[in-house]
Amino acid sequence: MSSVDQTTRARNATHIDIHDSTTRKHWADLLQVSDERLRKAVRMVGTRVSSVSAYLAK
Repeated sequence: MSSVDQTTRARNATHIDIHDSTTRKHWADLLQVSDERLRKAVRMVGTRVSSVSAYLAK
């Protein structure tokens, strides 16, 4: 799968695939956080994009 396809799939996702480096980079860039901060947020609240976004907005 091309990186364009993966990025499109990541944009339409309701959950963050923390194990896929391309998807993780997309979300970290989009949410303007480091990879480690994104991983911590997922550990704290789970993989749902809305939960991660809310957690990071605090």
